[in-house]
Amino acid sequence: MDFKSSDNFRYNKKLQPLARQLRKNLTKSEACLWKYALKAKRLKGYPFRRQRPVLQYIADFFCKGLMLIIELDGITHDNESSRTRDIQREEQLAKAGFKIVRFTDEEVLNNMTGVISKLKQIVSDIEASTPLIPRRRGTWKS
Repeated sequence: MDFKSSDNFRYNKKLQPLARQLRKNLTKSEACLWKYALKAKRLKGYPFRRQRPVLQYIADFFCKGLMLIIELDGITHDNESSRTRDIQREEQLAKAGFKIVRFTDEEVLNNMTGVISKLKQIVSDIEASTPLIPRRRGTWKS
Protein backbone atom coordinates (compact mmCIF):
# COMPACT_ATOMS: atom_id res chain seq x y z
CA MET A 1 0.00 0.00 0.00
CA ASP A 2 1.35 3.42 -0.90
CA PHE A 3 1.73 6.08 1.74
CA LYS A 4 1.81 9.77 1.10
CA SER A 5 3.45 12.30 3.35
CA SER A 6 0.02 13.90 3.62
CA ASP A 7 -1.48 10.85 5.38
CA ASN A 8 1.48 10.73 7.82
CA PHE A 9 1.75 6.94 7.73
CA ARG A 10 -1.89 6.35 8.67
CA TYR A 11 -1.73 8.64 11.71
CA ASN A 12 -5.14 8.88 13.40
CA LYS A 13 -5.46 12.34 14.94
CA LYS A 14 -8.67 11.39 16.79
CA LEU A 15 -6.68 9.02 19.01
CA GLN A 16 -4.11 11.67 19.94
CA PRO A 17 -5.47 12.43 23.46
CA LEU A 18 -5.59 8.75 24.41
CA ALA A 19 -2.10 8.17 22.99
CA ARG A 20 -0.76 11.09 25.01
CA GLN A 21 -2.31 9.64 28.16
CA LEU A 22 -0.82 6.20 27.43
CA ARG A 23 2.64 7.75 26.91
CA LYS A 24 2.41 9.30 30.36
CA ASN A 25 1.41 5.96 31.92
CA LEU A 26 3.70 3.38 30.32
CA THR A 27 3.67 -0.15 31.70
CA LYS A 28 6.87 -1.41 33.29
CA SER A 29 7.75 -3.51 30.23
CA GLU A 30 7.04 -0.60 27.84
CA ALA A 31 9.24 1.71 29.93
CA CYS A 32 12.07 -0.84 29.95
CA LEU A 33 11.93 -1.52 26.21
CA TRP A 34 11.83 2.21 25.52
CA LYS A 35 14.73 3.01 27.86
CA TYR A 36 17.07 0.15 26.95
CA ALA A 37 16.30 -0.56 23.30
CA LEU A 38 14.34 2.08 21.38
CA LYS A 39 14.86 5.56 22.87
CA ALA A 40 17.32 7.92 21.19
CA LYS A 41 17.77 5.73 18.08
CA ARG A 42 19.40 2.93 20.10
CA LEU A 43 18.11 0.25 17.75
CA LYS A 44 20.50 0.49 14.78
CA GLY A 45 19.95 4.24 14.50
CA TYR A 46 16.21 4.14 13.80
CA PRO A 47 13.80 6.57 15.49
CA PHE A 48 10.81 5.00 17.22
CA ARG A 49 7.64 6.63 18.56
CA ARG A 50 5.78 5.50 21.67
CA GLN A 51 2.02 5.01 21.68
CA ARG A 52 1.53 6.11 18.08
CA PRO A 53 -2.02 6.28 16.62
CA VAL A 54 -2.11 4.15 13.46
CA LEU A 55 -5.38 3.44 11.63
CA GLN A 56 -7.93 2.95 14.45
CA TYR A 57 -5.31 1.56 16.86
CA ILE A 58 -2.55 2.83 19.08
CA ALA A 59 0.72 1.03 18.43
CA ASP A 60 2.95 0.56 21.47
CA PHE A 61 6.06 1.45 19.41
CA PHE A 62 6.28 2.54 15.78
CA CYS A 63 9.11 3.20 13.32
CA LYS A 64 7.94 4.73 10.07
CA GLY A 65 11.28 4.20 8.30
CA LEU A 66 10.95 0.46 8.81
CA MET A 67 7.13 0.34 8.73
CA LEU A 68 7.55 -1.64 11.95
CA ILE A 69 5.17 -1.83 14.89
CA ILE A 70 6.24 -3.43 18.17
CA GLU A 71 3.48 -4.60 20.51
CA LEU A 72 3.90 -5.75 24.10
CA ASP A 73 1.34 -8.16 25.48
CA GLY A 74 0.57 -8.32 29.19
CA ILE A 75 -1.96 -10.33 31.14
CA THR A 76 -4.84 -8.52 29.43
CA HIS A 77 -3.95 -10.41 26.22
CA ASP A 78 -4.33 -13.84 27.81
CA ASN A 79 -8.03 -14.38 27.11
CA GLU A 80 -9.66 -15.60 23.90
CA SER A 81 -11.44 -12.35 23.00
CA SER A 82 -8.21 -10.35 23.34
CA ARG A 83 -6.34 -12.80 21.13
CA THR A 84 -9.09 -12.55 18.52
CA ARG A 85 -8.90 -8.73 18.58
CA ASP A 86 -5.10 -8.90 18.34
CA ILE A 87 -5.32 -11.13 15.25
CA GLN A 88 -7.81 -8.78 13.56
CA ARG A 89 -5.64 -5.79 14.45
CA GLU A 90 -2.53 -7.47 13.02
CA GLU A 91 -4.36 -8.36 9.80
CA GLN A 92 -5.52 -4.77 9.26
CA LEU A 93 -2.10 -3.31 10.04
CA ALA A 94 -0.35 -5.84 7.80
CA LYS A 95 -2.80 -5.06 4.99
CA ALA A 96 -1.82 -1.39 5.39
CA GLY A 97 1.84 -2.32 4.92
CA PHE A 98 3.15 -2.61 8.48
CA LYS A 99 5.23 -5.41 9.97
CA ILE A 100 4.08 -6.29 13.49
CA VAL A 101 6.29 -7.88 16.13
CA ARG A 102 4.92 -9.05 19.48
CA PHE A 103 6.66 -9.71 22.76
CA THR A 104 5.20 -10.61 26.13
CA ASP A 105 5.82 -8.44 29.17
CA GLU A 106 7.73 -11.36 30.68
CA GLU A 107 10.08 -11.58 27.68
CA VAL A 108 10.93 -7.90 27.96
CA LEU A 109 11.35 -7.90 31.73
CA ASN A 110 13.25 -11.19 32.00
CA ASN A 111 15.21 -11.38 28.75
CA MET A 112 15.92 -7.88 27.45
CA THR A 113 19.11 -9.06 25.74
CA GLY A 114 17.17 -11.67 23.78
CA VAL A 115 14.46 -9.16 22.82
CA ILE A 116 17.04 -6.65 21.59
CA SER A 117 18.85 -9.37 19.66
CA LYS A 118 15.61 -10.47 17.98
CA LEU A 119 14.72 -6.85 17.13
CA LYS A 120 18.16 -6.28 15.59
CA GLN A 121 17.67 -9.37 13.44
CA ILE A 122 14.21 -8.20 12.35
CA VAL A 123 15.61 -4.77 11.44
CA SER A 124 18.44 -6.42 9.48
CA ASP A 125 15.90 -8.54 7.61
CA ILE A 126 13.81 -5.46 6.76
CA GLU A 127 16.92 -3.57 5.63
CA ALA A 128 17.93 -6.47 3.38
CA SER A 129 14.51 -6.59 1.73
CA THR A 130 13.97 -2.83 1.32
CA PRO A 131 16.02 -0.76 -1.18
CA LEU A 132 16.06 2.60 0.63
CA ILE A 133 15.18 3.12 4.27
CA PRO A 134 15.50 6.48 6.07
CA ARG A 135 17.85 5.90 8.97
CA ARG A 136 19.07 9.17 10.37
CA ARG A 137 18.24 12.69 9.40
CA GLY A 138 19.91 13.37 6.08
CA THR A 139 21.17 9.84 5.45
CA TRP A 140 19.72 6.81 3.74
CA LYS A 141 20.52 3.14 4.21
CA SER A 142 20.72 1.28 0.92
